[in-house]
Amino acid sequence: MIGFFTFRNYGLSWDEPLFYNYAKALGYAYSPQEWFSGNFNLENAYGSSGTDHANRGPAYILFAQPLETVLESAGLDNASAWHLLNFLTFQLGVYLLYRLAKRWMSNPAALASAALFAWQPLLWGHAFINPKDPPFLVFFLGAVCFGFEMVDNLNKDAIGFSSSKTWWKSLWIILPAAFFLGIATSIRVLGPLAGVLVGVYAVSRLKNITVPVLIKYLSAYAILTILIVFITWPYLWTNPLQRFIEDFGFMSDNPTQLQVLFNGQLYHADELPRRYLPILLGITLTEPILPLFLIGVFTAFWGKIKIKNWSVILEYFLLLFWFLIPFAYVLVSKPPMYDGYRHFLFMLPPIFIFAGLVLEILFETIKSRWAVNALTLLMLAPGIIGIIQLHPYEYTYYNSFAGGTSGAFRNYETDYWLTCYKEAVEQFNKPNAQLFIKREPYIASYYADKSISIRDYRTEFGKIQSGNFVLVNSRANEDIKTFRDAPVILQIRRGNAVFCEIKQIP
Repeated sequence: MIGFFTFRNYGLSWDEPLFYNYAKALGYAYSPQEWFSGNFNLENAYGSSGTDHANRGPAYILFAQPLETVLESAGLDNASAWHLLNFLTFQLGVYLLYRLAKRWMSNPAALASAALFAWQPLLWGHAFINPKDPPFLVFFLGAVCFGFEMVDNLNKDAIGFSSSKTWWKSLWIILPAAFFLGIATSIRVLGPLAGVLVGVYAVSRLKNITVPVLIKYLSAYAILTILIVFITWPYLWTNPLQRFIEDFGFMSDNPTQLQVLFNGQLYHADELPRRYLPILLGITLTEPILPLFLIGVFTAFWGKIKIKNWSVILEYFLLLFWFLIPFAYVLVSKPPMYDGYRHFLFMLPPIFIFAGLVLEILFETIKSRWAVNALTLLMLAPGIIGIIQLHPYEYTYYNSFAGGTSGAFRNYETDYWLTCYKEAVEQFNKPNAQLFIKREPYIASYYADKSISIRDYRTEFGKIQSGNFVLVNSRANEDIKTFRDAPVILQIRRGNAVFCEIKQIP
């Protein structure tokens, strides 16, 4: 409900406009009229940023685009419509985490775990403005959740595909798992990792499942997944295997020349120290999360080892590997990283599930319902307070270990996606002004009054004159590098953290 009242407050992020243009262009690839026109060209389905987005799987925006069109026809602007859809998609992820967590804990503990997940300021902010990484998190989570459930249902459908009477029943068991895995893979090439976790879980249940039944199910699961990936990713249509392998290599390397502010120093994205990810995890999640996670891992394994419950121990290992595999990949391979760790948000759900196992013990130990409610509220309080204080820039959150967002300013990136442009341009009340934008002028153009002339600082620098205005952001300390001594007439900030400002040229 809070999302319904606030989604209009969020500004477009750096990556959104071109990605939504890609969404609008995708319909071309699925138009029979274009197929048989005699001049069908798949490149037309990639939008104005084909070289940047063609190899980015579009499954999420493919399904969301028709809904966005409906919301626009109801009166919402394009950005707000997408922000609402993005947030609603994230709510599906909250439900899926709750559903998966219930495998190992009671409903109250699973609900508390999901609430901790939902009310992380970092995730709350990304849920609106990021149409790439949270959707991948959601569908990866769904692939694991429904994949495990698919395996659990194998014994209930022992006849499998051998009977026409049970064929449809079997298909409905497989379809949710294959659908979520297919969409996850179409969004990010790391999606198959969820399938690997499900496959290992299936093999571990061989004592309860006959080999022929397992082979039939997993074959159908793989075929359906591949079919969904192929249908929802036009880039693969011309040469599926080769293009997928090429894209896997490209995304693994993730080449970029962006600078990243970390611990007060500027690094190139491919030169960040190995401590980058561990430190950011420690200071961008609320204070209770990592201690609960570490205690949860220890108590989970210790408790089951004592009673030799090897079946559940294996499930815990798979849950832990979900987090550890991408975490170890970053530490060992040191791929280029930027924008925090948004590309790896999908590895966070296990942290909250293990945290929920600790809450389960506390809930069982504490007999007073009021005490349980007070404890839960205490755990949630840092996230709720952060969301309120930073709105609508919740994704810039840093916890008290970093001194809050104010303390993190000039040490770590804050509003690296320039969402502050919305508030800055809407507050800028200078009719007929020349406003030069240091980066991504298309974001400012979306919100600017028609009487204001939006200019590109980088291509039109030589045309800047006395009396003109410059909008500059603080990403990589750009604000102190650009017309440093020019007077600031407008500033968007939270606490001591400046996100962007408008200066007037003397």
